[in-house]
Amino acid sequence: MAQFSGLDDLLGHVELGTSDWHLVDQQRITAFAEVTGDHQWIHVDPERARTDGPFGTTIAHGALTLSLCMTFLTEVVHVDTVTFVVNGGFDRVRFHTPVRCGSRLRGKVRLLESRRLTGGARLILRTTAEIEGEKRPACVADQILALYEPTAPTEA
Repeated sequence: MAQFSGLDDLLGHVELGTSDWHLVDQQRITAFAEVTGDHQWIHVDPERARTDGPFGTTIAHGALTLSLCMTFLTEVVHVDTVTFVVNGGFDRVRFHTPVRCGSRLRGKVRLLESRRLTGGARLILRTTAEIEGEKRPACVADQILALYEPTAPTEA
């Protein structure tokens, strides 16, 4: 994890780091299907996916892969002075390679843009979700976040 003393420290970097590897197994895929209600057989029926699917196994939902980008981000970046973060959404998301059941993913995080706000900073961070052993990433996502530090008390 990259530990930054404050926003000024973070804003001085571009390559922020790489997360640990995360297993995307059938249990995780099925649990995601339960939460989202997306029970397409390509995700939740290993036997049918093996015989009828193009990948020889089930694959993770694209939204599962995208949600793991948040996990990667929390593993990679910690700013000591930040008291809260507001998720502003995603500018761009691209899915390049399906994530086969049993794959391991990790995220590389890079700072694309930043600007100071009152009490914080607005960032655009690019997370590249890599699949172990694959040349192309699973996903590349540009996320907008606002990070806030405590402001000095005003004098009366």
